[in-house]
Amino acid sequence: MDELDELDEERLLRRVAKGDRGAFDELYRRTAPWLAVRLRRRCADEQIVAEVMQETYLAVWRAAGAFAGSAVGGSAVGWLWTIAARRLVDAFRRRAHHAEPPAAAAGCATVPAAEEEALAGTVGGDVGDALRRLAPELREVLQATVLDGLTVRETAVLLRLPEGTVKTRARRARIAMREELA
Repeated sequence: MDELDELDEERLLRRVAKGDRGAFDELYRRTAPWLAVRLRRRCADEQIVAEVMQETYLAVWRAAGAFAGSAVGGSAVGWLWTIAARRLVDAFRRRAHHAEPPAAAAGCATVPAAEEEALAGTVGGDVGDALRRLAPELREVLQATVLDGLTVRETAVLLRLPEGTVKTRARRARIAMREELA
């Protein structure tokens, strides 16, 4: 049995901070599978997930010394997830920034957004109909928090809204859904 097998993730991170490549490899081996699963729950685009994974572990390698650890109530996997979640939000921002339609497309007929098509294919029946009848600003918050599994903070960053607005819209959306389905 290798000595690295006996170390917990926090001790591995401490060794990574000292430049221990073996500790980094072991940390990656232990954490990459669950991290990829968590990211895929929030993003279906495999290319973005792969980018975020790469950026996350690069950040871990470079900034392992900044990990404060259990001394301040943190955990190594929590710290790792925080980095990954921030990188995912950054990727969403980049995608949203680059998704602006070209000026020549301004006069073109609009087609349903990819989210609308995905929503139609994912949620059917009365629930899907009720979702589609929601105001767009309520629907986008409900999609992010419920369907994509994002936290209020992640949703706020993604939609560029204050957290309080996200909470209010989520509450309004749930009330409207209950009324529609009653």
